Amino acid sequence: MNDLSVSNTAFSPLDLGALLYFILAWMAYGLSVGRLRGRMVSLSQIMNGHRYNWTRQIIGRENRVVDTQINASLQNGTAFFASTSLIALGSVLTLSRSGDDVLNLFATLPFGTVANRLTWELKVAGLAVVFVYAFFKFAWAYRLFNYAAILLGAVPPKGSGASETEMMRAVRRLAAMNVSAGRHFARGQRAFFFALAYLGWFVSPYVLVVSTTAVVIIMWRRQFASEIRKALLEAGEGPHEGPFPDADEEP
Repeated sequence: MNDLSVSNTAFSPLDLGALLYFILAWMAYGLSVGRLRGRMVSLSQIMNGHRYNWTRQIIGRENRVVDTQINASLQNGTAFFASTSLIALGSVLTLSRSGDDVLNLFATLPFGTVANRLTWELKVAGLAVVFVYAFFKFAWAYRLFNYAAILLGAVPPKGSGASETEMMRAVRRLAAMNVSAGRHFARGQRAFFFALAYLGWFVSPYVLVVSTTAVVIIMWRRQFASEIRKALLEAGEGPHEGPFPDADEEP
């Protein structure tokens, strides 16, 4: 009963409704990016198709220095974002110690509705959760790219005596690992964007709804209505995360 009364004093129904809208918008956007097909295929899915095509080309190359450099660049970029998420998390934790000053600041804003320190602490905790989620996604993506480097080295080249079936199995494993790493990286980046939308909640639930809507529209346009997506489709794309050919087909 005490916990329930604390929750009621901390957040109004409007606050809870705005938070629910934020969560549902995040989930809906993630599902749309990963599952739409046909004319609504996303830019991420198109690039996943290129990941598969890249791994197919590895079989025919004896010198794979370029491939290892590509994988290393993906891994290094993931490490950068993982470090950034930890820095952001530290900054958020620092905010919890400056609650009184911030409350006075927001009280002067036209739409400021942060009523008490408990509300502030809970909202800061929510933002910390977002950055913790982002860190775990980036850290796991970094590990998967590390695994992908190992699988890259395990792909037998032509002329090594390995059968076509064995080579295609190695390529499938590499492609699946690389695509999975890319998905986790994308989810971590998505958390960064929604963290920016979440900042609106510190002002008011109305601002949270507006900022969440703006972030979703911006990201949706980049995935489904950007010039680079249009250019890739007009260039004639291959399969988007489609199946590999059978082992007896040409890679």
